[in-house]
Amino acid sequence: MICERKIMDNITEEHLKQYEQYLKGEERSQATVEKYLRDIRKFRDYLNASDSGTFDKEQVLEYKQYLNEHYKTTSANSMLAAINSFFDYLGWTECKVRLFKIQRVQFCEPERELTEKDYERLIQTAERKGDVRMSMLLQTIGSTGIRISELRFITVESLETGRADIYNKGKSRVALLPTKLMKVLKKYCRKMGIGKGSIFITRNGKPMDRSNISKKMKELGREAGVDERKVFPHNFRHLFARTFYRIEKDVVRLMDLLGHSNINTTRIYTADTESQPRRQLSRMKLVFG
Repeated sequence: MICERKIMDNITEEHLKQYEQYLKGEERSQATVEKYLRDIRKFRDYLNASDSGTFDKEQVLEYKQYLNEHYKTTSANSMLAAINSFFDYLGWTECKVRLFKIQRVQFCEPERELTEKDYERLIQTAERKGDVRMSMLLQTIGSTGIRISELRFITVESLETGRADIYNKGKSRVALLPTKLMKVLKKYCRKMGIGKGSIFITRNGKPMDRSNISKKMKELGREAGVDERKVFPHNFRHLFARTFYRIEKDVVRLMDLLGHSNINTTRIYTADTESQPRRQLSRMKLVFG
C-alpha cells in the first residue's frame, strides 16, 4: 500500500501539529511529545533524502534496517514506536512495522553504572563549588528515586507531610521523603527564602529545565572525575533502585516506590554488573583444574 502520494505532501508540519495535540490530549509527558515529534521528523528527513516520491511499507522496512545499522536496538525500537504511533493516528496501519526483539537485560554495563562513590563525589564537588542547589537536587533524586520531570512536585508543603503527591504520565502516586532529606531541604529553603511551592526553581521562579540540569550534571562529572557516560538524570534513579534492592531485597516495594506498573521494568533497574554473579559462581568452587 502506498502511504502517501508525494513525499513533500507526506508528513507535513500541519500533520505534526495535529499529532502533537493528540499526544497532549492523551496526557503524554512533554518529554515524550518532544521525542516522538523528533523521531518522526528524523524519519521524514530519511524519506526526503531518498527522493523516492512515495513511500510504502517497503521504505519503512528499509528505514528499520537503517536504524538497526546505526543505533542501539533499544534506541531503534524507541524510534520505531514513535513512527508506529504516528501511523496509528493517521490511519496508516498497513505501514506499521514490528520492533526488534530484545533479550531481557541481565547485567548493566559497568562503564555506565553510577556507583555510590561516584554519587558521593558529585555531591561533594557541588558543595565545594558552592552550588548547594545542585547538591540538594542530586540528593533528592538519589534518595527518592523520582524522575527529573517529577522534581516540581517536591514542594515546601511536602516537607511537612514527608510525602510528595506526584502526577506524571497520566498516573498519580506518592513519593516518600526520607527524614534526613526533609531536614536538609528545610534548611536549604530557609537559607534561600523559599516559603512555598516547588523547591527546585530558577531565579524567575520557574521549575528547573531538564536540559540545564543535565548540563550542570555533566559539568559536575568532569570536575569530580566521574565518567560523563555515567552522569545523566535517569541514572540516579537506577542508583536508588540498585541500592534499595541490595539492602531490602524487596522488588515489589521497589516497584511501588518507582511508580512502575510492571515488575519486569523494575527488574531492569535492579540489574547488577557481571562482577557480582561472577564472584557468586567462584564461591561454588566447582572447578578443580
